[in-house]
Amino acid sequence: MLLVADTLAEMVPSDPPPGVVAASEARERASFEEEALTHAEQLYRIAVRLTGGRQVAEDLVQETYLRAFRAWRSYRPGTNLAAWLATIMRNANLDELRRQSRRPVQEPLDDDGDYYLYNRLAQASPQPQDEVLARLSGTAIVSALADLPPNFREVVVLVDVGDFSYADAAGILGIPIGTVMSRLYRGRRLLKRALADRAGSEDAA
Repeated sequence: MLLVADTLAEMVPSDPPPGVVAASEARERASFEEEALTHAEQLYRIAVRLTGGRQVAEDLVQETYLRAFRAWRSYRPGTNLAAWLATIMRNANLDELRRQSRRPVQEPLDDDGDYYLYNRLAQASPQPQDEVLARLSGTAIVSALADLPPNFREVVVLVDVGDFSYADAAGILGIPIGTVMSRLYRGRRLLKRALADRAGSEDAA
C-alpha cells in the first residue's frame, strides 16, 4: 500500500503549468534582449569598419539583432554574448555579400617591412609622423579598412576595433588562433600602407 505522501506526489504534475513556463520564458527573453542591446555600440563600430558605410552598417546591426532575437534560445547563458552576436553579424554580412554576388579581391603582399609607414611619411613630408597621421579623417580610416581584403579586414576589425581577444576572434571566424595572429599581422601591414599613401596624398595636395 502506498503512503499518502507518495499518492499525493503521484497526483501532482511534475511539470509546471503552461502559464508559469510562458512567464519564465518571457522574463528570460527580456533579460537576454536587454543584455544583448548593451553591445549595440560595439557592434556598430565593427559594422562600420566591415562595410565602410554608416547606413549599410546600421542595416547590418539591425539584421544582426533580428536574427539574434529569433535565435535567442540557442545562446548559452554565461558565455561571451558579444562574440555570439558578432558571429551572427559576420554571417549576416557574408549572406549580404553573397546576395550581391561580390567576390573577395585578394591583394598580393610584398616584402616591405613594418617601417613602410614611417618611410613613406618621411618621403612625403618633413613633418613629424604624428602630425601627418592626425590630419587623416575618420572617413579616410574607414575607407582604408574597406579596401583591405575581407579575410584580413575581419580580423583587424574584430581585434583592433571590436576589442575581441585572439581566442574570441578565432571562434567568431571559425579559424585557428594562429591564423588570426597571422592575418592580423598582415592586415595591419596593409592598413599601415594604405594610411601612409593617403597621408602622403593629402600632404602633396
